[in-house]
Amino acid sequence: MGLPDTSVQESKDRVRAAIRNSGCTFPMKRITVNLAPADIKKAGPSYDLPIAIGILLSSEQILVDASKKVFLGELSLDGAIRHTNGILPMVALARENGITEVFVPEEDADEASLIEDVTVMPVISLAQLAAYFRGEAAMREHPKNTLPLTGQATSSQWIDLAHIKGQEHAKRALEIAAAGGHNMLMTGPPGSGKTMLARSLPSILPALTFKEALELTKIYSVSGLLGKDTPIVNYRPFRSPHYTISHAGLIGGGTTPRPGEISLSHRGVLFLDELPEFNRIALESLRQPLEDKVVTISRALGSITYPASFMLISAMNPCPCGYYGDPVKECKCTTGEIVRYQKKISGPLLDRIDIFIEIPRVEYDKLSDDALGEASATVQKRVEAARQKQINRFRETKLTCNTDMTALEVKNFCQIEPQAQTLLRTAMKQLQLTARAFHRILKLSRTIADLDNSDTIKTNHLAEALQYRPRPAI
Repeated sequence: MGLPDTSVQESKDRVRAAIRNSGCTFPMKRITVNLAPADIKKAGPSYDLPIAIGILLSSEQILVDASKKVFLGELSLDGAIRHTNGILPMVALARENGITEVFVPEEDADEASLIEDVTVMPVISLAQLAAYFRGEAAMREHPKNTLPLTGQATSSQWIDLAHIKGQEHAKRALEIAAAGGHNMLMTGPPGSGKTMLARSLPSILPALTFKEALELTKIYSVSGLLGKDTPIVNYRPFRSPHYTISHAGLIGGGTTPRPGEISLSHRGVLFLDELPEFNRIALESLRQPLEDKVVTISRALGSITYPASFMLISAMNPCPCGYYGDPVKECKCTTGEIVRYQKKISGPLLDRIDIFIEIPRVEYDKLSDDALGEASATVQKRVEAARQKQINRFRETKLTCNTDMTALEVKNFCQIEPQAQTLLRTAMKQLQLTARAFHRILKLSRTIADLDNSDTIKTNHLAEALQYRPRPAI
């Protein structure tokens, strides 16, 4: 009783078989299991082991003080304890409530041991656990997990900037976006390299801190996306959903709310290719997470808030055929078709993007040149140096990078020289910028100044930030 879902209701058969096959006796009497609080829906098979232990305790087949212990795991019919999703956040919550000893499936012990000040006991079967509590067998505490965190530049799945021919201005824009965590929109004809540039971005992002890795691992643990050999996510995610994705798939949701792509992109990159082809409702729902860095999914039984601090990198063609403004291939679209295509992206969403960059086709001379460009590892060092300046700047706050700044932090940390103020005043009038765009330009200028190792935003920093504003296509 207590709002169990189907998997919890079926646990009575798993628990009965597991107890009998573990050499214990299943009591031949009516047993009531109360899942409190009763108004919260219970889901998943992680209740199997605690229900079995509760039955063994109440029937006095084992004698132990379990008030300061947590048991997590799914039972198979033969009594073996199987992997369970969401071990990390459950152990973290137990620690917050003062519980320091947890019993988890053996294959989840690495994941659980990431939480500090918790004794993790890996369990193979219910029979082993019952024997341990009777004093008939010994169990060893799992050692603390000391898995190293590595940057993504060493991963072979990402494209190195050195192998991208031409597009130096786009590479510079990627470096700025990576240094400050800024959102970016690339526009250009098909085959100009927009997707390749986006896929090279993870190679220049700074390595995850342990705190960030823990946040990310909790999300992937709840989603059941942690592999057996990867108890911690030690690289920044790069998620690239197809434009046919549903609103719930992008934002999160379902009868039992699950994280969507924006939460799976937390501390990493969400790449939306062919941006105008995405469902308009799904795109508009990105507006709040882009501002608040969290997403709240509300259902009749309650609401769940998931973190969603991600970089939005998007790409689109300038028109339906893709060749509007191309110097080589003629565009076949009418003016009305071009306007309707570009208006699929609303103004409020575009206002939340910091960098707009045009990606032209690459000329033959650059494609055939054997010389390599600047390597991702070199760019990553500059990005990490800029991020370190931001960490030092925001040490007294909860912010991590420039894009997280609110209007108050912009006022405190974005000091510009007098000549730059004149330029900004002129740009505000001529470009008809909103207040949000004003603050985003200052954040972007602050990042460019950080890459230049400057404490003050100078005119050249502001001028470069202004050139990344969108230009009317028609």
